[in-house]
Amino acid sequence: MAARFIASEVGQGLRRNLSMTLAMIITTAVALAMLGGGLLVVMTASASQDKYDYLNEFRVYVDRSISREDPDCTAACGEIRARLEATDGVASLEYKNPQETYEEFTELFASTDPVLVESTSPDALGSRFTLTLDDPTRAEAVAEDLATVEGIEIVQGQGELVERVFSVLHGIRNAAFAVAVIQLVATVLLIANMTQIAAFTRRTAVGIMRLVGASRWYTELPFVLEAVIAAVAGALLAVGGLFAAKSVFLDRVLAEAYRANLVERITAQDILLIAPVLVVAGAVVSAITAWLTLRLTVRH
Repeated sequence: MAARFIASEVGQGLRRNLSMTLAMIITTAVALAMLGGGLLVVMTASASQDKYDYLNEFRVYVDRSISREDPDCTAACGEIRARLEATDGVASLEYKNPQETYEEFTELFASTDPVLVESTSPDALGSRFTLTLDDPTRAEAVAEDLATVEGIEIVQGQGELVERVFSVLHGIRNAAFAVAVIQLVATVLLIANMTQIAAFTRRTAVGIMRLVGASRWYTELPFVLEAVIAAVAGALLAVGGLFAAKSVFLDRVLAEAYRANLVERITAQDILLIAPVLVVAGAVVSAITAWLTLRLTVRH
């Protein structure tokens, strides 16, 4: 009986303040969509970071003929190792033979670019040295020194490119979170106003219920549930918006970055993973806001 009464009150309240309810749903949806967008960027940046563990490193690829003749790096390759170790600014050095280089390549790109892996033969990659710098600001000078070493085929320093990629990602994340905070403030104010208006329009009925012995929690619960239902509807709308933004906007904007394997692809599973977070966040914030509004501003 009590549940039926509360459900009836909630339904009437949502219909009675329909325009306010719709406004709250839309505002909540925008706030949570921005929050979700920021979380997706954080997840993408975190997943992509594994590709760029060499942010302050150089990858030096040995000539393939030397790699084939000296995979253990004891002869000609060993001379290159000694020259690299003596280079000013190099803090540490790691060596991988051609087989290890190819295995690392297949592991890194198997899930994101299987066609590239299939088209690359095991003998296509030579030995590789990974050099860690003790001072990243000297990267340009170190690169010039490495260019003079005989037997080196490629010197690959990715720091500047990676910094640009992650700078863009961090900028998008910060912008999304900033808009989310602004929208969250607007959502909280809207929930508070909606709760006050709903309580005022039903003040007579609530007063009678209190006179006949109804507890304050019993009279407040319908108002809290109205706010929660509107917020959950907004959260679901936000999740739908993220799916739409992914297919219409993100997949096109990041298409080149995906093809170049600069960042991990944002998938539908990523959105589904954060969907419960958005729903719970919307429900909790709306419930707390409505409850505090009733406790602080409504006397009955």
